[in-house]
Amino acid sequence: MGEYRRLQFQEVLDRMNEPRGYIQVLAGPRQVGKSTLMNQVLTEIRLPHYLYNADGVDENDTDWIYRTWESVRAQMAVSRQEEAVLVIDEIQKIKKWSDAVKKEWDSDTRNRVPLKVFLLGSSRLMLRKGLTESLAGRFEMIRLGHWTLQEMHDAFGWNLDQWIYYGGYPGTARFVSDIRRWRKYVRDSLVTPAIEKDVMLTSTIYKPALMKRLFELGCSYSAEILSLTKLLGQLQDAGNVTTLSSYLTILDQCNLLTGLQKYANDEARKYQSIPKYQVYNNALLTAYKGTAYEKDRINPDVWGRWVESAVGAYLLGGAEEGDYRVFYWREKDEEVDFIIQRQGETVAIEVKSGRRGMNSGLKTVGEKFHPKRAFVVDTDGMPLEDFFRCHVEDLF
Repeated sequence: MGEYRRLQFQEVLDRMNEPRGYIQVLAGPRQVGKSTLMNQVLTEIRLPHYLYNADGVDENDTDWIYRTWESVRAQMAVSRQEEAVLVIDEIQKIKKWSDAVKKEWDSDTRNRVPLKVFLLGSSRLMLRKGLTESLAGRFEMIRLGHWTLQEMHDAFGWNLDQWIYYGGYPGTARFVSDIRRWRKYVRDSLVTPAIEKDVMLTSTIYKPALMKRLFELGCSYSAEILSLTKLLGQLQDAGNVTTLSSYLTILDQCNLLTGLQKYANDEARKYQSIPKYQVYNNALLTAYKGTAYEKDRINPDVWGRWVESAVGAYLLGGAEEGDYRVFYWREKDEEVDFIIQRQGETVAIEVKSGRRGMNSGLKTVGEKFHPKRAFVVDTDGMPLEDFFRCHVEDLF
């Protein structure tokens, strides 16, 4: 990754240099550079710091957190350090980690031990559960998302089309000249650990093979609307729609793949709708569906699908931080690719990229739901470059 610094570098550095106040949690999907960023910050600060990784620790060894913490306190006492920083990476690997962290943090607070704590974790589901249950009011979150067009351009010189096709995983940049090697890296080094470590650890998955196949199929259908019943027909393993639906929810919570719901005024109808599959990073679509960049780029239908999926991934990536939700809308032959909603306000976005002609969906949605904005991205609308560089929440 070289020495490229992500935007959050300064934020983490500033929080490390301020007085002890809250536990700082650096959260985001796998392979977006959380550990790299933390190492960059640690080389910059003058404070004594202690870095531990829970990755290889037995998941049932909750006492590891206490032992780690206590050894840092001992070193602080021996070296007479006025303050120090403790960083624990992959914290969510340890069962009941949040209870242990709460105990030690509260003990330091009572005894006025000036130890600042930074936790890194990749599974949103595990992290969130622990943070809301045990550590409410004791932490601040710093989110690291998938790499944006601007970041991939600044770090690796990528252009718009490369980013749309290869997505935003920095570790894949060196392999783009060899699609087979690139695909192998995405599947083996990104997807497999994410599913085996994050997904399988977070939830009880009765049919791991079915989960994996659902993920692969879902990725290859990114930007497509397809019922779970139809998807079941393509899966070898007999499952049921409820199982698939719950697996899709878990994949969503791990920032991998989601099934967007159809936008409706009433909540119940949203949840009964046919999902539109959407990857969080276009690398996942390319890994399971792409043939070759040169070939896919010149086919308007195929490329249009990639563009639409990239727009969806970009919208999803900012949803948690921007506090909005992402939907699609379709009725008969009218369709709007994305509808985003925040605090009762909506914005409708149609992607026109050669995949299909314009339909009257935007007009109908305008009449039916009165969105704050309704606009086209790409051909005859907001240029893609501008869209991918905007802050989505500014659209409201």
